[in-house]
Amino acid sequence: MSEGTLSRAETPPDRNPRVRVNEVRLLSDNWYRLHTTSFDYLGDDGRWQTQHRETYDRGNGATILLYDRERRTVLLTQQFRYPVYVNGHPDGVLLETAAGLLDDDDPETAIRREAIEETGHEIGEVEHVFDVFMSPGSVTERLHFYAAPYDASTMRTGGGGLAEEGEHITVIELDIDEALGMIETGAIADAKTIMLLQWAKLRGPFALG
Repeated sequence: MSEGTLSRAETPPDRNPRVRVNEVRLLSDNWYRLHTTSFDYLGDDGRWQTQHRETYDRGNGATILLYDRERRTVLLTQQFRYPVYVNGHPDGVLLETAAGLLDDDDPETAIRREAIEETGHEIGEVEHVFDVFMSPGSVTERLHFYAAPYDASTMRTGGGGLAEEGEHITVIELDIDEALGMIETGAIADAKTIMLLQWAKLRGPFALG
């Protein structure tokens, strides 16, 4: 989200006649924006009920699965994630598909940027897979999912992310079946990554028939 722009919570839509927003208050603007909102909701019984919700607005994002159909491999990233570390993950280091916030870019431009920053691959044609709200109970973010082929010819750098953003990313290449097996064991526990790996096997580049 650009500096100086209003968040989604501060400019609530007027598309649902069963929702009347009463008040939006900013609780934190330390990194992204956390708001508390009071609104009335019209229930099926015809009564209006006042509810209170907190919403965290960090902007929208995009993620991409890089795959090599011929070699049956996928390219993932590995990095430390503090929130999962404090919530029971053994070391906080997750295997993930490349991803990042859109900032001021459209989703496709953003994911091309993130792909080369994180994996070092300059991708060609990309396939839009789907768009998903990952945590709709509290986070406004919509995540745009993509897939694209990679091989030795698309590699431009070693990847690793941006040092100025505190990123310490390792690029990991896995066999698609090994990666799917790691979902079963819990070695891959990131939601967006699981969704794209399963899509790749069911309907994507590694689907049967």
